[in-house]
Amino acid sequence: MPRTEKCEYQRQGSIEKEEQILEGAIPEFLKSGYACTSMDRVAKAAGVSKQTLYSYFSDKDGLFTVLVKRMASRKFQLVWSQPLAGEPAIVLHDLAYRLMKVNIKDSEYLCFVRLIVSESGNRPDLAKLFLSNIAKPAMEVLTKYLQELKIAEPDTTARIFVGSLIYFIINQEVLYGKEIMPMPAEHFIDRLVEMVVSQIPS
Repeated sequence: MPRTEKCEYQRQGSIEKEEQILEGAIPEFLKSGYACTSMDRVAKAAGVSKQTLYSYFSDKDGLFTVLVKRMASRKFQLVWSQPLAGEPAIVLHDLAYRLMKVNIKDSEYLCFVRLIVSESGNRPDLAKLFLSNIAKPAMEVLTKYLQELKIAEPDTTARIFVGSLIYFIINQEVLYGKEIMPMPAEHFIDRLVEMVVSQIPS
């Protein structure tokens, strides 16, 4: 095998091994929580030796940091990679449905959010990492779009818009609100979009 092909083969194998470790680590963190998850448990769950695990990640913090950034990258691509352009009401409707659909259908992500919240008291750095890699980039994209629409206080409006959708998801899906105080998603989104569009100067 030529040297360049061999290097590419080794690089691909390294990426696949790292992915194997991350896929094994996620359910272990979700099952046991951050504090109770050990590198030994991660190695066992991922089906690799401790030596292999430590050759990719020097400690649990480093591993969890990569997990957060990996999840953030996936979420950003699914929800925010599409350009925000066109009729505002349509753009905001599409964005809201996309954000809600992606989050509600991803039970693993909802459990990950639960984990971050539950650990935030003892490990605020994990919560900050989560917000810095998921919420902050999303707010910047939406704020820029609302600025183009000449909406007053676009950063505040962006937070209200996304925050309201996250509240709806947590209320209905995480706290079982759809059984106690159900509300159709389309009604919620319609009213939310109307509130934002009404702020656009005529």
